[in-house]
Amino acid sequence: MKLMGNPYLGMHVVSSLEKIFPDETPRFWNPSKPVTVLSGERFSFQVALYWDYMRHTECTVELDTPANGVSWRSVELMPCGLAAYPEHDMHYLRTQPGLFPDLLHVPQTGRLWLYPQQWRAIWIDLPAEGEAGEFPITVRIRDLAGREMAACAVTVRRLKAALPPQKLHYTQWLHTDCLADYYHVPAFSEEHWRIVENFVRRAVALGVDVLFTPLVTPPLDTQVGGERTTVQLLDIWVENGEYRFGFEKLYRFIEMGKRCGVRLFEMNHLFTQWGAAHCPKIMATVDGELKQIFGWNDEAAGEPYHAFLDAMLPAVTAKLREWGVAEQTMFHISDEPGAAHLEQYKKLKAIVEPHLKDFYIMDALSTLEYYEQGIVQHPVCATNKIEPFLKAQVPDLWTYYCCSQSVDVSNRFFAMSSARNRIIGLQMYKFNIAGFLHWGYNFYSTGLSVYPIDPYRMTDCDGAFPSGDAFSVYPGADGEPEESLRAVVFLHALQDMRALQLLESLIGKEDVIALIESGLSTPLNFTAYPHQADYILSVRERVNEKIAQLTGEAL
Repeated sequence: MKLMGNPYLGMHVVSSLEKIFPDETPRFWNPSKPVTVLSGERFSFQVALYWDYMRHTECTVELDTPANGVSWRSVELMPCGLAAYPEHDMHYLRTQPGLFPDLLHVPQTGRLWLYPQQWRAIWIDLPAEGEAGEFPITVRIRDLAGREMAACAVTVRRLKAALPPQKLHYTQWLHTDCLADYYHVPAFSEEHWRIVENFVRRAVALGVDVLFTPLVTPPLDTQVGGERTTVQLLDIWVENGEYRFGFEKLYRFIEMGKRCGVRLFEMNHLFTQWGAAHCPKIMATVDGELKQIFGWNDEAAGEPYHAFLDAMLPAVTAKLREWGVAEQTMFHISDEPGAAHLEQYKKLKAIVEPHLKDFYIMDALSTLEYYEQGIVQHPVCATNKIEPFLKAQVPDLWTYYCCSQSVDVSNRFFAMSSARNRIIGLQMYKFNIAGFLHWGYNFYSTGLSVYPIDPYRMTDCDGAFPSGDAFSVYPGADGEPEESLRAVVFLHALQDMRALQLLESLIGKEDVIALIESGLSTPLNFTAYPHQADYILSVRERVNEKIAQLTGEAL
């Protein structure tokens, strides 16, 4: 709602589920009553601005509210070279290259630019912390002389009922090598440690509770024969043919994760991706000289690597037990093996299983036979391949998506709506999903890690993946990550899941699902769901109202 102001400035409230393009009038949002949130819930909305003048101008943003900690950021347009693969569905916002709203940025000057005849947006956050109550939030735009140009307002009602703790485990892989490469610092220098901790702390704030831990340099997204910057936490010495291990960096990494709020530690894969044919890059000091002792030229099932694992895994697991984190640690064999790799995977599993029999072993795969034959007890299935796993009633099922999940299912590409991003919270709740995996928290490289990229200038990894797949945060100044709106919207999805779990504790799951699916022509699943933002906003309001009613809080 526009209250007053400059005749050239249009200003409107927009929900967090709209993406505001410069050349397209957004859908305005005018809630007729206070928007409800639960205690402990981070709430966001946007303000869309249209400057109908021939020159750009600079202005200031003022937030007038009794609520503590309310902040604003500009929604910056980011370049998108690959918006969608040729095989895409009809529910993309746009499929051609262009500029897409994504980066949430705090301007260094504290001011905002308005561009002539363009829509731009600012993002408003009400933090999770704070007392219950009703909080009007008025956003005012002023010129540099202090004159008010326009203003609009939203009232938020924070309920006394609090979100329960997050049950879902969420891992989004941290690429420590990309941080060393982007910031031009040596791996595990003190500056690198500082930057890594900044990124881990932000990941936890965005709902991540599982820390991808590079025991050795992860054999992921690497061209055959190529290598990524060494980020091996484990120190290894080879003396007279015997292995000796040092754990100082691994211990420091785990302690850092605990300090940041991590609940689980996810050791990286022990064999290469997409077939498990080779060994990871492993560095060791051999007779006083640092050199590579395993890599692409070594067979995964070869006797030398088998002997290495027989030495390394007992040493590592003993330390995990000593540090009291064994029950919070999981291991991987190989990422995304297919049906053709089943026998190879089975052979490798037999090599490591005697050392990991007390540990949680999981891998991303979408071939049910791995589970049916007992080879993988904890599969992580792609969202577009999940139906057989649901029918098999796999307990504590995890799911994931990456670039391949580009048709029908939820994802977080630039070109997809934020509603399509957020719907996964309702889906995971309905189907009792125990964990979610996404590979790209901060992958700042081309496909197969041929060379590093600047994610502020290239967001599709040089055409390898649709923009939005490879990273959810940007590498900001001084080693501080900057959030994308996609990351915050996914956090909102996790909050939806927690709100539904709270309501379930009051009325039971069957009635919660009935509320979610009220008015739908078909039951909600991973490929059939409403694509409208209003559906999600309405569901959350009904859920919150029901919780308030059942907990005796008048609205």
